[in-house]
Amino acid sequence: MGTPVAYATLGDEASTGSQPAASAVAVRGKAYIETRLFFGTERPDGGPRVTDRQFHAFIDEEVTPRFPNGLTIQDGRGQWRDSHGLIERERSYELTLLYPASEARVRDAQIERIRNAYEKAYAQDSVARIEERATADF
Repeated sequence: MGTPVAYATLGDEASTGSQPAASAVAVRGKAYIETRLFFGTERPDGGPRVTDRQFHAFIDEEVTPRFPNGLTIQDGRGQWRDSHGLIERERSYELTLLYPASEARVRDAQIERIRNAYEKAYAQDSVARIEERATADF
């Protein structure tokens, strides 16, 4: 019986398990940093929830001036353990910022100002931050 067609077309790579040489893989784009921030809307002090209007005003005042080239906002539902050990469930927003890796030092300070401003304005325990290196092409 012959070799199955799918394997026969792969040549030696299938039998050795080797990957194509790095030079054979096209690399697109430039080095970027993707930062995601998670904003809760419940107030630990029991105050009124952060409204859509308030959140979007915060974006307009605090985020857009620092990141005028663009951003993405997604509505979410999340849960987390608060400082008292209770599981809190709340409506939330996920903000994604994408910027050149060469700007990381400057952007870090701007992002921390955004986090601190939200925590202070809406009595939040924290604004979560996740960062990943990315390659982006526009």
